[in-house]
Amino acid sequence: MSAKTSFPKAKINVVLVESIHPRAVELFKAEGFQVQTLAGAPDARKLAALAGDAHVLGIRSKSEVTPEILAAAPKLLSVGCFCIGTNQVAIDDACKRGVPVFNSPFSNTRSVAELTIAEAIGLHRGLGDKTMQMHRGDWDKSAAGSHEVRGRTIGIVGYGHIGSQVSVLAEAMGMRVVFFDIVPKMALGNARSVRSLKELLEVSDVVTLHVPATKQTSGMIGKAELARMKKGSFLINNARGSVVDVEALAGALKSGHIAGAALDVFPDEPAAKGDRFVSPLQNLGNVLLTPHVGGSTEEAQEAIAEDVCDKLIKFINIGSTGGAVNVPEVELPEQVVRDGGRTVRPHRILHFHKNVPGVLSKMHSLIAAMNANISAEYLRTNEDVGYVVLDVDPHDGESIRKKLAEIPETIRVRMLW
Repeated sequence: MSAKTSFPKAKINVVLVESIHPRAVELFKAEGFQVQTLAGAPDARKLAALAGDAHVLGIRSKSEVTPEILAAAPKLLSVGCFCIGTNQVAIDDACKRGVPVFNSPFSNTRSVAELTIAEAIGLHRGLGDKTMQMHRGDWDKSAAGSHEVRGRTIGIVGYGHIGSQVSVLAEAMGMRVVFFDIVPKMALGNARSVRSLKELLEVSDVVTLHVPATKQTSGMIGKAELARMKKGSFLINNARGSVVDVEALAGALKSGHIAGAALDVFPDEPAAKGDRFVSPLQNLGNVLLTPHVGGSTEEAQEAIAEDVCDKLIKFINIGSTGGAVNVPEVELPEQVVRDGGRTVRPHRILHFHKNVPGVLSKMHSLIAAMNANISAEYLRTNEDVGYVVLDVDPHDGESIRKKLAEIPETIRVRMLW
């Protein structure tokens, strides 16, 4: 029999958009939550309406959760990004509202890395063009311009979870590996770190990008960087569409300076399956274009669903914020059950507050004045908010919750039981 909760689980409303893997629906329904799903990315008005009635909102990479949408969602307890990035969410605003944001930074790394290696091989062999020729009925059996990747140098920009896996796979294929990252990283195998992006571009036969979308990475590969690349080299972008100036890349491809490119992400992408895609890179020789499917394998999507759901369910059920990208991370045990002649389960109170001096003192003074018993207390803070979790005797729970809600610095207070 499931433990009693302060808010009935059957009334927890989970909204999942962008065709999140069915495994997520299974896991949420197993917890007794209500689940609503939507294929495709809703527009801002539709997303605001959906979020307004949601306790948990699940998105992928195309839905933008803006400050305006967060303001229109007073019930919202948490947002789950069923992908690697969280730049589509106003995470600072969510933090200040006591709304943790969770993602899955590792689960699709293998899928993206495998696609990158496949593209590196495909570009060296001109597979995209040869495939299209065969579909047209043209038989062009020739070794001209076709090369092995063994012995070639791959330059990896961003040596994180994906970049480091590309490094291992590329070396296993016999490639030399160099990488550049703004944070010092330990090289795997025989990979070698270089001191600058400039150096990497000059020595690489293939440049592959694995960086997040930030102000620093926006347009980081433009006309000047493409000109610095070796003549006849290849560019792969499976990171973010904002990283590459596609007009400049199209020019470098047409001139023959860049021999080929593979892109899975674009500055402007259609919102849903079936929408028309337009790019200056279309119909150019030796260019592989894929519709943002780097992490879209069944294995990766199921793993992402399980990872993000586990984090969201732990937060809803026991208050843990481990893995959150925007609020203090507090890992919590299950609520303790004590047996002293009868079974006693403490109330757990979750309190987000502005991180200013004196809040904890106010909390303790209120609780002391009530002669309430605290069996456990957990606290973490970041620059903006503090997160305090209290386990208190059952007869004290509701009265403490009400008092804490009256503290001016309180952002949100919730009692699990």
